[in-house]
Amino acid sequence: MISMLTRLESYYDAVPRSAARAEEFGPLTLFVREGEGWPYYARPALGYGGEVTVADVERVRARQRELGVPEAFEWVAETTPGLRAAVEASGLLVREHPLMVLDGEGAAAAPEGVTVRMVGADDPVLPSAAAAPYAAFGVAPPPGAAAQVAARIAAGLTHLAAALDADGTALCAGQHQPVGGVSEVVGVGTLPAARRRGLGLAVTAALVADARARGVETVFLTATDGDVARLYGRLGFRTAGTALIAEPAS
Repeated sequence: MISMLTRLESYYDAVPRSAARAEEFGPLTLFVREGEGWPYYARPALGYGGEVTVADVERVRARQRELGVPEAFEWVAETTPGLRAAVEASGLLVREHPLMVLDGEGAAAAPEGVTVRMVGADDPVLPSAAAAPYAAFGVAPPPGAAAQVAARIAAGLTHLAAALDADGTALCAGQHQPVGGVSEVVGVGTLPAARRRGLGLAVTAALVADARARGVETVFLTATDGDVARLYGRLGFRTAGTALIAEPAS
């Protein structure tokens, strides 16, 4: 398990760097997004194995407030076990999420009347596919969201899959982002009216197939909770650790 989690640590450090700058704060790295899109977070500095203090966390939080970005931290409990106490002592709320790695190919069929496929940078369904996860999570897409996704697809940084109805409207969509033989399935979201049809699993299966076709050896994701983890278990994902996300209590 530790060797797998160590590999994921390298991925976690590498993947934000295509869209964010890294600011170093000793044992912590703050990723600051360049341009529009989902904001990033702070996480443990790659390879650091020492103590993280409340003062370390507070320095990063002060910088996040200065920049006007969320005071958010993300890390893996098993690889940085001492960080939770410092983060909680600073006043942030820590939530646990199953960190899951795929065993096998992760196949799943699309429901009748729905087409699940990869979406290219010039695909006419891209705006709908880029917007679907935002609608699923109840937030408005940022300005230029579709153009940003298209640019990342064209650069080979992101790969997008969507479940489309007969009219070509995306009912569900998600992405994977490969770096060095590892890829994370992210942002899989289904429109509220289309839920409970297996679309999320079908889109995830399409992303897995695309990742495997590109030579990706390790495919992983973070599930919202245990119920969602059991759904992904149907595709062959197994829990390999605990992803921790810390934010101010609402």
